[in-house]
Amino acid sequence: MDSLRRDAMHIVREAIGRVLPENAVREALASREFSTRRGRGRIVVAAIGKAAWRMARAAADFLGPELAGGAVVTKYGHSMGPIAGLDIFEAGHPLPDENTLRGTEALLAHVRELGPDDTVLFLVSGGGSALFERPLDGVSLDDLVDVTEQLLACGADIVEINRVRKRLSSVKAGRFAHLAAPAHVHAVVLSDVLGDRLDSIASGPAWPDASTAEETLAIVRKYGLSLRPRLIGLLEQETPKRLDNVTAVVTGSVSALCAAAERSAEERGYAPLVLTTTLNCEAREAGAFLASLAREVHGTGRPAAAPCALILGGETVVRLTGKGKGGRNQELALSAARGIAGLAGTVVASVGSDGTDGPTEAAGGIVDGNTAELLRGRGFDIERALADNDSYTALEAVGGLVVTGPTGTNVNDLTLVLCGQGKG
Repeated sequence: MDSLRRDAMHIVREAIGRVLPENAVREALASREFSTRRGRGRIVVAAIGKAAWRMARAAADFLGPELAGGAVVTKYGHSMGPIAGLDIFEAGHPLPDENTLRGTEALLAHVRELGPDDTVLFLVSGGGSALFERPLDGVSLDDLVDVTEQLLACGADIVEINRVRKRLSSVKAGRFAHLAAPAHVHAVVLSDVLGDRLDSIASGPAWPDASTAEETLAIVRKYGLSLRPRLIGLLEQETPKRLDNVTAVVTGSVSALCAAAERSAEERGYAPLVLTTTLNCEAREAGAFLASLAREVHGTGRPAAAPCALILGGETVVRLTGKGKGGRNQELALSAARGIAGLAGTVVASVGSDGTDGPTEAAGGIVDGNTAELLRGRGFDIERALADNDSYTALEAVGGLVVTGPTGTNVNDLTLVLCGQGKG
C-alpha cells in the first residue's frame, strides 16, 4: 500500500506543478490581443486571488519597464516576497476581513484617472471573491461575512455563493470594469469555477453579469438565508449587463489539471481514466461513490482494469452538521475510507490545487484500505467524525492529511482513485 500512496502523491503533486500559472500568463501576454495594447499608454497590474502573486510576478517579469505600477491582493501566506513596482497585500479567505478592504482600496487607487489609451492588466484567480471587496453603501463587512458564512454552511455551490455576494459589492458583477473606465481592462483568468464562467470566477469583477435578481432571490429562499431588509433590497437590483472596455482570456482550468494527472498516471504505469471535470455534489456522497467504483474495478475490471487511475476534477460541497475541523477534500477522503475498508491495492486522494482545504493548513486527504481499521484502533468512529464534520482530526491521527503548503495556483480540486495490481 505504501507504494500506491507514494504514486498517488507523485501524480497529485506533478499535476499541480504542471498547471502553475506562470507559463499560462506569459502565453496570454504574448498573444495578439494583448500585444495591440502595448506602446499605447500605461499598463497597470491589478492581481486578485490565491494565485495572484505568481501571476503578478510573471506579468512583471514579462513587462519589465513597461509596468507602470499596480497592486496584488492574495490570501495570507500566499505572497512570496516583494515584486518591484507592485504593492502587495494579504487578506482573509474564505471570509473577507479589514485587510481585504485595505488591499482593494489600494488596488482601486492605481486604476483611478487612467485614460482611454491605458490598460489595466487584471489577473484573476480563485479566491478573488473574498480577497477583492468594497461593499455597496449600506453594506458592512460584518454583513458580507455573515452572508458568506451562511452560504458556506448550507452547502451552496460556488456559483450560488458568488451570485449572492456579487450583488452586495461595488467591485463585483462587472463594476470594477466600470470603475477602471475609460481605461481598457485586459483580464487573464485562472478558472476555479466549473464551466469557466467568467461572470462567476471571483464574482466577475470585469465581466457582464448573466444572472438575474429573481435567480438570486431564489437562492435566498432555497437555503433559508437570514438577511437584513437592506440586503434583500440590493439583491433585487439588477447588475451591469454590458461592458465595452474589457477583453478576457481563460488561461487555466480544472480540465488542464486533470489532463496533467492523466499524463502523470500513465507515465507511472497506470491506465488513466478521467471520469469528470465537473464533480459537484456533497463531499461524503462523492467519497462513498468513489469507494464503490474502486470495488467495481477490483471485482469486474470496470470501468477500467487495474492497475488504473480514476481521475476526477471539480469542487464538492460540505453541509455543516457539526462543529469539527476539516474541508471538502478531507471529508471526501474520510467517507471513501469507510467504503474501501479492507480493500487491498486501493488509494483515494483528494486535494485542493491551491494547497488549502477549508479553514485548515491541509490541502486534502489520502486514505487506503487499511485506514478504517487504523481509525478504529485509535478510538475513532468514521460515522461520528463525518456527522461532526471532523475529518481533519480523524485523518491527522492516521497520517491521512495531505499538506502541500500554498501552491500558487487555484483550479478546483483533484481527486484520484488509484487501483493497483501487483502493487502495494
